[in-house]
Amino acid sequence: MSLSVADVAAAGAAWVWMPDDAEVVADEEYTILRLPEYVAFDLSVVSFTPTRPLGQAVDAVVERARAFGLPTLDWQVLLGDPEGLPAELAARGGQVKIELEIVAADLSEGAPALRPPTVDVSLRWATDVATARDGLALEAAGFRGELPPAERIEAVAARNAETVPAGRGGLVVAYVDGEPAGTGGVAIVDGVARLSGGVVAPHRRGRGVYRSVLDARLSYGVANGATMALVKANPTTSGPILRKAGFTGFGPEPVYAVPLTGDQPR
Repeated sequence: MSLSVADVAAAGAAWVWMPDDAEVVADEEYTILRLPEYVAFDLSVVSFTPTRPLGQAVDAVVERARAFGLPTLDWQVLLGDPEGLPAELAARGGQVKIELEIVAADLSEGAPALRPPTVDVSLRWATDVATARDGLALEAAGFRGELPPAERIEAVAARNAETVPAGRGGLVVAYVDGEPAGTGGVAIVDGVARLSGGVVAPHRRGRGVYRSVLDARLSYGVANGATMALVKANPTTSGPILRKAGFTGFGPEPVYAVPLTGDQPR
């Protein structure tokens, strides 16, 4: 199997992150999420399939987003989005907030062999509340969010207890010296291992903890039928590690912050 840009773009577009406690506004052209308070993003566009001239479609999304009364809309430009979308967002005052790239690896012949860590790492799937709390605390610190409320942590553990053994994915947590050191999620959908939320505690970096978490997720993906691994990666942090692990970059997918208050430049 050889991954094409079209394959990766389609898999990336199909990956719509939609927490079950988010408020969803959707029509045939777009989906906007009002995210819960513990998430670092407030308001986000997670799908955009315009059926009219691009500028009009963008205006419709921005106008609907203003109804939430929030100052900013986060909008990720995907690999398969219309070519003129970045210019349209910039014309409305949008600025790149996060530089991301979509990277993928061919798993049709198995998971790549990764260099072992330089410390003793133990791995646990977050199928119990304590492990789920450890993983979500690492995620919150790494992505500048907040620890979810207790009921949300319990729900994550309960979901993992169902999905991990069923081969649909979950959250894995790495421990060093008995302390949570790193975490990452994986979801298996239509033969694609979607890898998300990879983060390592700052004082544990540079020792192979990220590779251990990556290896666990790739091995899990292969064991459960995945032939592609997909990541929306930070090109300066996880990106280089993923490339060394056999991933290929297919293009940028930046997140724009589009202002929703005041006069909009055009």
